[in-house]
Amino acid sequence: MLYTFSRSPFQCDLSALLRLTTDEDAILFLQDGVLATLKDADVLNILLNNLASLYVLENDLAARGLVGQNSDKILAIGYTHFVDLTTKHRQHLAW
Repeated sequence: MLYTFSRSPFQCDLSALLRLTTDEDAILFLQDGVLATLKDADVLNILLNNLASLYVLENDLAARGLVGQNSDKILAIGYTHFVDLTTKHRQHLAW
């Protein structure tokens, strides 16, 4: 399953989302969700201990002036790779 996370980690329960994921899933952080991928984010260690593949939309990082401030352990991708994720994961849950 593909999970898209578009809310600030300060406005929702990211831990609840992570309890739903498996190693076959992918999580894409976009819009304000990119804040969860920053190097100094409180939730970053929780994310990195998760089994799902982690991605962040680089256009949304750029729109917020955060390029280079995200963890290098979370793959920054463009829209083409986003489309690839949606075709690979037929089920989608927007968070």
